[in-house]
Amino acid sequence: MDRHLVVGLGNPEPRYAGNRHNVGFMVVDRLAERAGAPVTRSKFKGVYGTGALGGCPVVLLKPLTFMNLSGQSVSPARGFFGVEVKRILVIHDELDLPFGTLRLKIGGGHAGHNGLRSMVAELGSRDFVRLRVGIGRPAKGSPSNYVLSDFGADEIPWLPDLLDRAADAVELALREGPQKAMNTVNAA
Repeated sequence: MDRHLVVGLGNPEPRYAGNRHNVGFMVVDRLAERAGAPVTRSKFKGVYGTGALGGCPVVLLKPLTFMNLSGQSVSPARGFFGVEVKRILVIHDELDLPFGTLRLKIGGGHAGHNGLRSMVAELGSRDFVRLRVGIGRPAKGSPSNYVLSDFGADEIPWLPDLLDRAADAVELALREGPQKAMNTVNAA
C-alpha cells in the first residue's frame, strides 16, 4: 500500500504551542498518539515519525521552519519518502470557518494562508489534500495577532473534541480516500 505524508502546520518554539495557528501541530500530535508513532526524529527541517493510520502507512511531519516556509520541509520529506503529491494531507488552521468546523478539500489555492502558499511554491502543485480546521475570525483586531494568540477560555473546553474529530477525519480520508471522506466530514 502506498505511503501517505500527513503534515500539521504550525510554528516551532514553546511560546507558540497553544496558538490557533498551531492547531495542525496539535492534530498531528493526536495522530501520533493513535499510531504509536512519536514525532521526534529530526530531518527535513522538521520532526517526523512513521507508523500506520486507517490501515495505511504514514509519515507524520511537523515542519519547524515557521509557518511561512513550511514547503521547505514538506517538499524534501515528500521526495525522500517517494510520496505522490496527491497523497499529502495537510492540516491547517482556517480563519474563514467558525471555530470547531472541519472541511476536507482536494487541491485549490492558498486563500492567503502563507503555509499553503509556501507548499504550493515548493511542491510545484496544488493537488494535495487539506483538512481545514476552523478557528473563526476575530471580532476585532488583526487576523495575524489572532492566529498567533492562544485559544480562548471559551474554546479550550471544546479543543480536545475538535482535535479528536480532526484526527478521525484524517484517518477516514486515509482509509476511504479523500473524495469519499469529504462527503462525511463536510456534511457534519
